[in-house]
Amino acid sequence: MKLSTTLLDVTPLRSNAPFRRLWIGRTLSGLGGQMSLVAVMFQVWQETQSPVWSGAVGLAQALPLVVLGLFAGAVVDRVDRRKFSLLMTAGQVVCSLLLALQGFLAPLPPAGLLVLVAVQSCFVAGNGPATRSFLPLLLPPHQLAAGLALSRIAFQGALLLGPALGGVVAGTLGVGACYTIDALTFTAALYAVFRLPGMEPGGAAARPGVRGVLDGLAFLTRTPVIRGALLTDLAATLLAMPVSLFPLANAEHFGGDPRTLGLFLTALAVGGVAASVLSGTFTRLPRPGVVMLVSSAVWGVALSLFGAASDPWVGLAFLALAGAADTVSVVARGTVVQLHTPTELLGRVAAGEQIVGQAGPDLGNLRAGLVADATSGATALVSGGLLCLGAVIAVGVTTPELRGPRRVRSRPAAAPGGSPAHPAAKEAPTPQE
Repeated sequence: MKLSTTLLDVTPLRSNAPFRRLWIGRTLSGLGGQMSLVAVMFQVWQETQSPVWSGAVGLAQALPLVVLGLFAGAVVDRVDRRKFSLLMTAGQVVCSLLLALQGFLAPLPPAGLLVLVAVQSCFVAGNGPATRSFLPLLLPPHQLAAGLALSRIAFQGALLLGPALGGVVAGTLGVGACYTIDALTFTAALYAVFRLPGMEPGGAAARPGVRGVLDGLAFLTRTPVIRGALLTDLAATLLAMPVSLFPLANAEHFGGDPRTLGLFLTALAVGGVAASVLSGTFTRLPRPGVVMLVSSAVWGVALSLFGAASDPWVGLAFLALAGAADTVSVVARGTVVQLHTPTELLGRVAAGEQIVGQAGPDLGNLRAGLVADATSGATALVSGGLLCLGAVIAVGVTTPELRGPRRVRSRPAAAPGGSPAHPAAKEAPTPQE
């Protein structure tokens, strides 16, 4: 296999200027967001010294995404997605500036800080479906998997560097500096969205209110390939999420040394980055559904082996394998979902993905903790991985559409007057069929 077909495919960055600006903007804002999260956690802990309050930060972020996600998706499918994203990004900037002001001038009490975090998460709930819908409108179908892989490595880079930078900045310059950097990085994202072409909803706009939401839910449930992809994601996260067990594994393998606790998340991230760097090995494959099923199964098996490993370093190696499988699964699932979603439903389907991606890991970590409390950490990990494997096999057997070849999603409808609705698509050549 040639090295050029093995490494990360950067063709979308080279050939598509709107995607390139969007990728840079989202990479920088993701880095700033991770720094801001560390600052919030640090500020809450300094005020309360309570793990309950620290855990409430995650709740303040997650609740708006789950409650508002589908309604935001319906709105995205009724309006110009670019203008809506500009509004949501501007709201996030304002919240970051308010966080910076309170960090420098008069720190809010923990409850007030969490309210501000929740308000910012409301804008995230709206912006998520909009930005997720950009990629299939900007990139031709044959570059979509590469674009998703590039987005994934940007996310992982922010996850690796952001918390460390946030800790250094918060410890030296204060939390206000972290929030200020977050606000500044949002300007790159704002500029990238501002430079996008208009993105009116294709086809029939979503019906207003609850009816539009129900239409989106009906599409998710009645379309086998979409339903199968989301069920696979739930199988991997709900049944086998290991993060809540890392403190227990650290206590068993490393004597509870706080300096080794981060090794478990680092191992997952290292595996994910390695898979992203070598993503050319799977983004060019013609059956992304099969790639998704196989990698999700590998995730379950690797976590079972992690739970059964007696040597801690062997266990970390299995965690790295799980992280690589997770990245492959995320990219393949995104490719499947976006190639099978009509333009007029991109917002609502993206909202469904966002909710599954948020609720699945949270519930999965809760499941793992409950099982470990009743039995042991090894039992929770091994049983979760095996349950994930069984569920993925069941989805693959009952959803033959996932095993089919890559489908070329239809192009956006023409805008009034005959011009293409999304001119950015012209910057990247269409595939030769």
